[in-house]
Amino acid sequence: MEKQVVDGLREVFQSGRSRPLQYRKQQLRALHHLISERQADIEQALKQDLNRNTYNTSLFELISIENDIKLAESDMADWAAPQPVKKNLNSALDDVYIKPEPLGVVLIIGTWNYPWAMILQPLVGAIAAGNAAVLKPSELSEHSARLMKELLPLYLDKEMYQVVTGGVSETQELLKQRFDHIFYTGSSVVGKLVMEAAAHHLTPVTLELGGKSPCYIDKNCDIAVACRRITWGKFANCGQTCIAPDYILCEPNIQDRIVEEIQKTLLEFYQKDPKSSPDYCRIINTRHFDRVLALMNECTIALGGESDRSQCYIAPTVLGDVLPHFKIMQEEIFGPLLPIVTVNGLSEAIHFINAREKPLALYVFSSDKTVIKRMLAETTSGGVTVNDVLMHYTVDTLPFGGVGNSGMGRYHGRHTFNQLSHHRACLIKSFAMESLNDARYPPLTAARLRKTLWICYLFLYFILI
Repeated sequence: MEKQVVDGLREVFQSGRSRPLQYRKQQLRALHHLISERQADIEQALKQDLNRNTYNTSLFELISIENDIKLAESDMADWAAPQPVKKNLNSALDDVYIKPEPLGVVLIIGTWNYPWAMILQPLVGAIAAGNAAVLKPSELSEHSARLMKELLPLYLDKEMYQVVTGGVSETQELLKQRFDHIFYTGSSVVGKLVMEAAAHHLTPVTLELGGKSPCYIDKNCDIAVACRRITWGKFANCGQTCIAPDYILCEPNIQDRIVEEIQKTLLEFYQKDPKSSPDYCRIINTRHFDRVLALMNECTIALGGESDRSQCYIAPTVLGDVLPHFKIMQEEIFGPLLPIVTVNGLSEAIHFINAREKPLALYVFSSDKTVIKRMLAETTSGGVTVNDVLMHYTVDTLPFGGVGNSGMGRYHGRHTFNQLSHHRACLIKSFAMESLNDARYPPLTAARLRKTLWICYLFLYFILI
């Protein structure tokens, strides 16, 4: 079945249906209609999948999709236009440019934590670039996956864009097919399997992975504001965000103050009982609930720690005096647990970060420009936000993506278009002035070379004056 889907999309793509920009704009408008007209259905699916409320669905998923659609529709002609490049002497009289072209059939494999944004934002770029696409939503967010399969063919050209649902076996079968690009969002473990499968067809990949995104709090900062912003970014979506702060690094003498400020903020955000708060989500399923809960073993709970397996509920939890060898520091948490690791100053924090895999995001809170400058200069990460969290993701002119173990490739706005386009090098030459080419044709003689050089110098002279 998967082969028939891909072969069918490729046949329609090769007919040239998606080449005209007007067709692409029509499909983007249709996608926008899907979001706006079926928003209530999407919100209901996310409520069932993650206990997410209406406001958070708009804030964390739908607004970003709609903004990407509007940007692509308004700027697509610019993005798709031939891009002139600087010429050299040999090409001075030629047309030389880069022409963005569709790649072909793209596979987009989404994840369950943001099941609409992680599929539809890459799809916006795929449509704008003129590709056909197969969408594979995560089976874990089952209500969203089912709804996406139902809605997409009602709005988009079903001969160009199709949804394939199912679990591991369906994904494995899809990965056996030949695609022109694979865009995967998820864990590093599965990312390696995707890359291995893609290698059989030499298919390029974009891997939007994750990792442990560190958050350094300098003693010289507004700790109350820092903790307010960190608390929001960490516990939104119940900690199930790939760029959520994974752990805090700070000096020992401010650890208690940090716990105190987070406690105040949690009370403000979720009242006394986060379990009954409409703004607090749930862990996706019991398997992930058990995994996250087990990470607390060895740790000292400074705040929170309550749980209810029947509801996949884990309270916002802060863990104090966490040591680097603890299990919680060996894998991405992807849940509402926030470890605090103490370090003796900035240099030790930088060393701690650099001794581990390159993170998807890095956060630093400081009022000291020297601290900020050193952290930016002496570490690396997919992205970085200073004195806030998550917000670099919201800027569509910034590329979003990982480095090393946290991923490869980038997207958002024009970056998605570029990622899912082939940038074709083009040179168009006339038949005139053939004598300029004598130096490259045999028989190769010194006299012929001198003549060609003289013509070139003369040509340059007239250009310069």
